[in-house]
Amino acid sequence: MCKLCAYAETVMHLCAELAHSMSTSDDPRRVHFQSPEYLVDRLDAIAELFDKDRTDLLVEAIREYIEDTADSETFQELVATKYYDGQLEFETVKQLVGAETAQRLRLLKADLEDEPLDLAAPDDVDVYDGDATAVEPTADDER
Repeated sequence: MCKLCAYAETVMHLCAELAHSMSTSDDPRRVHFQSPEYLVDRLDAIAELFDKDRTDLLVEAIREYIEDTADSETFQELVATKYYDGQLEFETVKQLVGAETAQRLRLLKADLEDEPLDLAAPDDVDVYDGDATAVEPTADDER
């Protein structure tokens, strides 16, 4: 299968998934932006080739970008750091990385905020089995 056919098949599959997964919260919103003319011309040529609407291709491109970005380790680390530092609310985190990852981050944050347990070392266990050796630092070690 050539790349063009594979792309067309992928687009068709993703559009079918999108149509299946759309809910009332996915109502379209009009967005206005400016783009270099050559990009619009190329997009229009691709849309005509696939007999698609420009908007459908733009929405799919945005969706793929968001999914790729959300799956990147750098992005997830940034979201986690900002969430742990209190710069992002849970609902925003859920939008950025998905419900499952957001829930995992919430649990980890709660765990990090807990006070560490103050447990005394057990008296009945000799970790070194009686063979502990003390080491005295030398003058060379203190550099």
